[in-house]
Formats: sequence, structure tokens, C-alpha cells
Amino acid sequence: MARRWQDGWGQLFVYGDGQPGEEAIALEIATSYRARTKGLLGRDSVDGVLLLSPANSIHTFRMRIPIDVAYLDRRLKVIAVRTMRPGRLGLPRVRARHVLEAEAGAMAGWGIKAGVRVDVVAL
Repeated sequence: MARRWQDGWGQLFVYGDGQPGEEAIALEIATSYRARTKGLLGRDSVDGVLLLSPANSIHTFRMRIPIDVAYLDRRLKVIAVRTMRPGRLGLPRVRARHVLEAEAGAMAGWGIKAGVRVDVVAL
């Protein structure tokens, strides 16, 4: 199932514990090389979540804030979630095809954890 998005905005829905994703989370989509390279650099906060695609690893060099990172497989199932402080290098995840980034602590509040599935709706 190939996922093709364009740089822009959308909504993220979380499907976990048998519950349908009812809460729409504001989503920024970064698919071009330029948008993925910039990511969250230079930001003091994040409104919602950033999707990097394709991606299987990230770094937090030159970032100002700690972030939550969720690695997604090709079916948008969460492989792992990590919190990273600024100045760190995340190890590549072999099965990961996409990465979600948000402010540290936000993903737990949304129910994003290993094993849940998410869905992306581009606007």
C-alpha cells in the first residue's frame, strides 16, 4: 500500500485499543526533500504533529525543544515511540517508512503508542 502525499496540511486520526479515531489532530505533511530536511528546526513549539515521509530515522541537532517521535510502517502502524532531547541522533528503524514528530509528551495524550494504527487525511 504505497502512500503518496504532498507537502501541506491534513489531519491525523489514531485507531487504538479497538476504538475508532474520533479526535482529529492537526497535521503538517513534509514529503519534499526540503520540507523533510527543515522539519521542526528553529521552532519553539509544535501545533499538532509533523509527518515526514519517506523517513526511517531523524535527528534533533539544532532543535530547541524535546520531541516525541513515532516510527510508522508502510501500513501506518506505530512501530515505536521515543522522546528525544535536542542534540540527539535517532537510530534508523528498518521497517519504518514514515515518522511523526510532536512536542514531548503529546503522543501519550493522543494514545499514540507501539501497536496502534494511524490514518492521514490530507486537506
